[in-house]
Amino acid sequence: MPLADDAVTAALLDAQRKAEALFEEVASRRLVRAGALESQINQSIYQLAAEMFGVQKYWHKRIVRAGRNTLAPYAENPPDLMVTEDDIAFLDLGPVFEEWEADFGRTYVVGNDPLKHKLQRDIEAAFAKGKQYFEEHSEITGAELYRYAQQLAQEAGWEFGGPIAGHLIGQFPHEKIDGDKITLYVHPENPHRMRGVNARGNYRHWILEIHFVDRARQMGGFYEELLTI
Repeated sequence: MPLADDAVTAALLDAQRKAEALFEEVASRRLVRAGALESQINQSIYQLAAEMFGVQKYWHKRIVRAGRNTLAPYAENPPDLMVTEDDIAFLDLGPVFEEWEADFGRTYVVGNDPLKHKLQRDIEAAFAKGKQYFEEHSEITGAELYRYAQQLAQEAGWEFGGPIAGHLIGQFPHEKIDGDKITLYVHPENPHRMRGVNARGNYRHWILEIHFVDRARQMGGFYEELLTI
């Protein structure tokens, strides 16, 4: 028997709050710092999540990217880089808290580069605008939201760096269809209305991903969290 929608909402929001607390601790401990390899940061965060919340399971690979690697979308596996002075880096983690998935992404600027700090601000602002746009358009499709994310990037002077702009989220493992890389994603070719129910009969919940890049300057920023709550 599926959980009531309010119970699902509460569980997903609790998972996200724990992910946010984890990221705040990452910042407090300055784990993203000049001189650290991406792989070292990744391992430190893994240990921290286990220490804080007992997290042992992630529903997708843990991503730490710095410098030119911030251009790379999720599916790529670029070589391990070291964070440098005046660098930019982002985290994309999918920890599972008590069988509920979180998906949380934030960007960190090391140093005082004004353009990198602008990028960090712009992706946060774009997320808020994307969420508002979703709330104001009850019949919105995945393709329409993706195009809006692209528009936000262009308006801010960037390029949208991801092949998708989000996906479904839920109780682990969330709804999937083998071989389907379109209809369960905020994908440029997804013509389906995003609002609806999943296979368990619950209201579908989505993650919104904002990935802006500047290929000439070899840098990008990433911001993601729940769209529907």
